[in-house]
Amino acid sequence: MGSQTRSVRTNAAPAGREAQRPSSRPQLHVVEKHTVRRSAEHLRWQRIWDWTKTKSAPLMMLAVALVFLVASLLGALLLRTQMSSNSFEASTIEQHITMLQQDVDDDQAKLSQLEATLPERAQKMKMVPSQGNLSIDLDGYQPTQGAS
Repeated sequence: MGSQTRSVRTNAAPAGREAQRPSSRPQLHVVEKHTVRRSAEHLRWQRIWDWTKTKSAPLMMLAVALVFLVASLLGALLLRTQMSSNSFEASTIEQHITMLQQDVDDDQAKLSQLEATLPERAQKMKMVPSQGNLSIDLDGYQPTQGAS
């Protein structure tokens, strides 16, 4: 069997130190069996609340932090709402641009078709292509007397 070690307790102070005795005995109090066990979360919030009640500056800092947090959340919400609205407006404008581009393409196709049929229509109206340059000399022009 193993030997038991004995510990010796003494009130003597270690070498070089003076013995320090407590000035008074610790206070004792009765703990009732009916104490309510609080959750760790509740105790944490209780400690924070107690800490802020004991000091006035941390309470002000806590209030500023809460105001900053609420303002940040509201700012983010407003920014997200505005971005969503702008996105919707941009998609609507893109749809209108696409429709207008299709209309321009349709009109361009009609114009090309009319230009292609222009010589044929001119021949039906008995028009002939011009031969050389034409010039009109108005040096000797005299207006008629009935015209003013």
